[in-house]
Amino acid sequence: QVQLAESGGGSVQAGGSLRLSCVVYGSNYRNNAMAWFRQAPGKEREGVAAVFTRDGNTIYDTSVKGRFTILYDSVKKTLYLQMNSLKPEDTAMYYCAAGSLNPLVALHVIGYDTWGQGTQVTVSS
Repeated sequence: QVQLAESGGGSVQAGGSLRLSCVVYGSNYRNNAMAWFRQAPGKEREGVAAVFTRDGNTIYDTSVKGRFTILYDSVKKTLYLQMNSLKPEDTAMYYCAAGSLNPLVALHVIGYDTWGQGTQVTVSS
């Protein structure tokens, strides 16, 4: 019913910036939250940032707070993640997700039912 398409990943040096985008396709899905997750090789998928689309409130993982900014444009139906001051530790596959109904699981995989294909972010030192 709903499809998500990420883009904007790439390779940058530490301290650089990237902006990820996630376009939402579909007209019959009303999500309450959208989020960005990331997964590095051998690691669990972890929540990076989430935004509640009805009021714009956001939540961030402590590892990215102050460096990343999440925004949902309801007109363009596009989710963004502005990533500044990137660190090698940020290297991972980044995924767009939609569907969380509970703030308590906004940064947990269990809170989402729709996922994008992922876009790779690589930060070198």
